[in-house]
Amino acid sequence: MVYASDFRNGKTFIYNGDPCVVLEFQHVKPGKGAAFVRTKYRNILTGATREEAFNPSDKFDDAIIETKKLEYLYNDGESYYFMDPETYEQDPIAYELVKDAVKFIKENDEVTVKYFQGKPFSVEAPTFVDLIVTEAEPAAKGNTATNVTKIVTVETGATVQVPSFIEEGEKIQIDTRTGEYLGRAK
Repeated sequence: MVYASDFRNGKTFIYNGDPCVVLEFQHVKPGKGAAFVRTKYRNILTGATREEAFNPSDKFDDAIIETKKLEYLYNDGESYYFMDPETYEQDPIAYELVKDAVKFIKENDEVTVKYFQGKPFSVEAPTFVDLIVTEAEPAAKGNTATNVTKIVTVETGATVQVPSFIEEGEKIQIDTRTGEYLGRAK
């Protein structure tokens, strides 16, 4: 059992029979009246997001989430295939579940897949990835002012905002949570 007062970002719980994950929460203690927990949560299965206020003493069942490290193999246009490196079993996962992660992963990269009752619901790329810039406009001559940026395309097809001195063929490091350029890869 989990109480609403225990909510934290990423906490999973069962609400109205569906597994949910807390996206944002705020413990509110108004001057008058009882305290409550303002919560923004997402239904894990449908992806629907809701905001609701709960009494801190409200009880919910824990949603047991299984996490596996899998290796990305390939895609066939509809599904993306991942392999468990221990059992060599392959899992096809629909594009809707991998669309955020697939922008930053290449074949043979390791990803984290989360399951609820044996069904995958989330695919996460590694937090930091090193990718090669495949398309970049040349820097404008004389444009040496600080914080001048441009958009480049990396080998996975993702577009990233980078400083103007980054050129095609360079390897850069990207934070996959935000899609931001971190620096040149070492």
